[in-house]
Amino acid sequence: MSSFFERPTAAGPGTVIFLNAGDPPLGELVGLVLDMDRAGVDCLELAVPFPDSVTDGPVIRRSASRALDTGITLEQVLAFIDGIKPQLRRLKIVLLADWSHTVRQPGLANFLAAVAASSVDGLLIHALPPILRDEYRRSAALAGIPVVTTCYDVVSSQETLRDAAASASAYVYLVAKYGRSGSRPTEGYESLKGTVQDLRTYGAESIAVGFGVSTRADLDQLAATGTDAAIIGTAAVAAVEAGSAAGDVRAAFSAFLHNITPHQPLTEGISHVCSQA
Repeated sequence: MSSFFERPTAAGPGTVIFLNAGDPPLGELVGLVLDMDRAGVDCLELAVPFPDSVTDGPVIRRSASRALDTGITLEQVLAFIDGIKPQLRRLKIVLLADWSHTVRQPGLANFLAAVAASSVDGLLIHALPPILRDEYRRSAALAGIPVVTTCYDVVSSQETLRDAAASASAYVYLVAKYGRSGSRPTEGYESLKGTVQDLRTYGAESIAVGFGVSTRADLDQLAATGTDAAIIGTAAVAAVEAGSAAGDVRAAFSAFLHNITPHQPLTEGISHVCSQA
């Protein structure tokens, strides 16, 4: 299995950005996705929005509510991904879907068939019942869908880490701190080094760390752990929220990208925004 992230670890961790499809509306989201691609972001984790997530903090929960108010559907999200993928040079797109809200109906088999027929680069199912885990992984493998597995620093047992490492065909999502999105480890991200090394020992090719990551300083700390990428969710969604309030989502998001990826040249329509940041 090759690494999901093309950037060598020696260059520092890559970036995965989380957004809810529909916040901003899909017509505006096009520009943000293209800007991420130009800025050198490695992956967009795009969620089919779902309500009342127990794992998300208030910023992402508000975003999901705004997106749900637009009436967005799985079919619309997959069509959006299919439409934009040919325009991307390097950005991969992982679909995040909630079991109860999106997958249970039309059922796992039909859901996976729809995903397999799309341009999605990977899949993460939120709150999948444990009893269905093996069936899901077998079916996804047969359909050629790379899967993201999850585990927690400190909280997850060695058995759970071993399972996550062995079963990830996209990447392992290592949650930096048990709790809700936006929270961060008290001792800093360098404290995750041991868990990252354990996942490597168990065969993980690609590891991404999320929860609370919001600054270049966070990325520098993560570089010391040897992880492949950092997942940035709350800070990205907050930039969308602030841009919506100010009437210019793309400018706010471009400024956010500039702060996270200053080593990447921002061109083709967003450099003028960054020069004012």
